[in-house]
Amino acid sequence: MDQLLAMRVFARVVETGNFTRAADALDMPNATVSKLVQELESHLNVRLLQRTTRRVTVTAEGQDYYAKATRVLHDLDDIDASFNVAQGKPRGHLRVDIGSSTASCVLIPLLPDFMKRYPDIRIDLGVSDRAVDLISDSVDCVIRGGPMDDSSLVARHIGWATLITCASPAYLKQHGVPAYPEELRNGHKLISYVSTQSGRAFPFRFERGGEKTELKIEHRMGINESTAHLAACVAGLGIVQTFDYAAANDLKQKALVEILKPWRPAAYPFHVVYPSNRHVTHRLQVFIDWLMARFPDKVAGR
Repeated sequence: MDQLLAMRVFARVVETGNFTRAADALDMPNATVSKLVQELESHLNVRLLQRTTRRVTVTAEGQDYYAKATRVLHDLDDIDASFNVAQGKPRGHLRVDIGSSTASCVLIPLLPDFMKRYPDIRIDLGVSDRAVDLISDSVDCVIRGGPMDDSSLVARHIGWATLITCASPAYLKQHGVPAYPEELRNGHKLISYVSTQSGRAFPFRFERGGEKTELKIEHRMGINESTAHLAACVAGLGIVQTFDYAAANDLKQKALVEILKPWRPAAYPFHVVYPSNRHVTHRLQVFIDWLMARFPDKVAGR
C-alpha cells in the first residue's frame, strides 16, 4: 500500500463526503479510491468510514485519523512549497470557480498574463452562477460578488464593480424612458436576477445623494444566470440591473441604453474566497496576489 496516497485519498473522501466525488477530484477510478481506503483501514486495523448505499459517514476513529493525517499532509505540502518558493516556480493544479459574466468579461481577458507568468500552473475554471461548496466540490477558491459573512471562509477583497440599470432602445421606444425609480412600478417590465441558492429575485436598488431606494416589484421574467439575464435585456424583454463591465460592449454598440443613471446603486464588492482551514499552497497564494493586483481595475471597468 502507498500509505501517503491512501491518506490523501481518505482525506478527500472525508472532505467531499462521497467516494465518487473524491475519485473525480483526484482523477482516479472509483474502485481505486475504495481499494486504497480499505487497505488503509486494514493497515490500521480500524474502521474509518461507515458505508451505505446512499452515504458515507466518518467514524469517531476516522475523525481522529483525519485530523492527524491532514496535519501531516499540510506539513508535507509546506515542505514542497518551500522548495517551490525557493526556486520561484509554483506549479500544479488550481481549481477556480467564478460567475458567468465575470469570467467572460473580467477574469478570462486577464488570464494570459497569469499563464505567461506561471506556466507550470494548470487552471481548471468552473464557470457558473451556482454557489459551489469549496470543500465537497474540491475547489481551491471562488471569485464572487456581494457581502461575505461565512466565518468558515477567508474572503480577500479584490475590487468594486458598478451596477447599472439598462434596457434596449426598442423596449424604451415602446414603454418610455423612466425618469425616477418609482416609475418602474407603472407598467414597466422587469427582468430580475434570481439567486441560484434561494430561488428569490434580487431587488432593484437605487441610491442618490445618500438616499437609498429598494424596489421589490413582481418581475416579468426571472433568470438565474448572468449572461442569459443580460441577453434577455438586449432582446427587448425588459429592464435589468447588471454590472457595467458585463453590459459595456452592448452599450458601446447601442444595443442597450443606461437609464436612471443618477440613481446608480452603491458599488458592489468582489472577493476571492477560500476555506479558512485549508492549507494555502504556493500556487494559490500567487494566484490571490495576482488577482489583488490585476482584478480591481478590470472589474471597475478601467
